[in-house]
Amino acid sequence: MARSQNSFIKKQKEKKRMKKKEEKQEKKELRKEQSKGGDLDDMIAYVDQYGNILDSPPEEPKKDKKKDKEDDSEKKE
Repeated sequence: MARSQNSFIKKQKEKKRMKKKEEKQEKKELRKEQSKGGDLDDMIAYVDQYGNILDSPPEEPKKDKKKDKEDDSEKKE
């Protein structure tokens, strides 16, 4: 009698393991479907001159050509 009870318990444990494994696989697939992905563009952040974090690159300040020429002439002297 103990032998038949043992085999019954083994079968029940195996069913629980299989059920748990299937649920785990379903959760894994669900997470894959819902993930955003690991694109490099999504991970990059930019910092502007004031220390603010931005998603896009900060705009370069426009330089005056006259000031650049004056600075160059002063440096040469």
